[in-house]
Amino acid sequence: MKKQINGTMAKLIDFFKEEIIFSISLILAVISCFFVKPSLDYLNYINWETIILLFVIMLIVEILKNLAIFEKMVRKLLTKIGNARELVAVLVFTCFLSSIFITNDVSLIIFVPFSILALKKVNRTDLIILTVSLQTIAANVGCMVLPIGAPHNIVMYTVSKIPFGSFFFLLLPYIAVSIIFLLIMLLFIPTDGISLPKMDKIEIKREKFFKRVFLGVDYYLLLTFIALFVLIGNLENIAFFNMLFTKWISGSEVLWGILASQVISNVPAAILLSGFSTNYEAIIVGINIGGFGTLIASMANLISYKILVRECSKFKIRYLVIFTILNVVLLVILAGVYILT
Repeated sequence: MKKQINGTMAKLIDFFKEEIIFSISLILAVISCFFVKPSLDYLNYINWETIILLFVIMLIVEILKNLAIFEKMVRKLLTKIGNARELVAVLVFTCFLSSIFITNDVSLIIFVPFSILALKKVNRTDLIILTVSLQTIAANVGCMVLPIGAPHNIVMYTVSKIPFGSFFFLLLPYIAVSIIFLLIMLLFIPTDGISLPKMDKIEIKREKFFKRVFLGVDYYLLLTFIALFVLIGNLENIAFFNMLFTKWISGSEVLWGILASQVISNVPAAILLSGFSTNYEAIIVGINIGGFGTLIASMANLISYKILVRECSKFKIRYLVIFTILNVVLLVILAGVYILT
């Protein structure tokens, strides 16, 4: 019996580590239910438009992923590569471009393992840390282009009703500066000649295609959103917290977007801030700038880190140092852009 209890606890701990943002969101949502009596009104807390839109986007992404559309395109590009800098540039800007359409998280899930494999095959493991760091930054930049590029922007798009074009132009200065930052960083990559070996043939499995598509959807992300909506809805109905958060956030949305993202990531930050302020443009700027900085500032950052640790655990500490330095530098630069504009 004791062994069984220990086994269950071990599984729960592993699940908590694997789905830490969902787990914390659920725990906080449950705690908030003790202060606001559960009722059917809870259903009104949830922005169902956001949930449905996110689910549809994830389905489309899973279809593209299972058809290996983007990987095929990248492999064709790689045949034209002549040196190490060109290789890293293609790998980095693939994440930038793909994250515009398939979200930053999925872009990294597909291309970080592929990039590590490619660099290993050309005996350039020394470039893995910088490449993955720049890919993660690129994905977080690319997701600013369209409001469907990341979960936090999907939240703000559905809540604010800001048009696609206005969303893009609002973030354009930060996108442009970030691209320049990436290009400058690529100059530190040597131009040594490389020869790409033949990659294994991509096999697309036809059997149980749609089953794999539906199973590939990140349902815990959807449940995280629901838990956060319940939490914020309850906080809005507790007079003390409503007054406190409204007073703190009002007029300082960009600052709180940046700060909150560093400790709870920008998805919960988006839901939290939009629950207490209608200055949506400032919140959008804050949470997008806030995606840079710490490892937990964006869920995409955690995805890259997990993949790198799985594939090259010996680089773990060095990656954390380099990744954090690059992100903090870019965060400071983008904060400066906001202040100047």
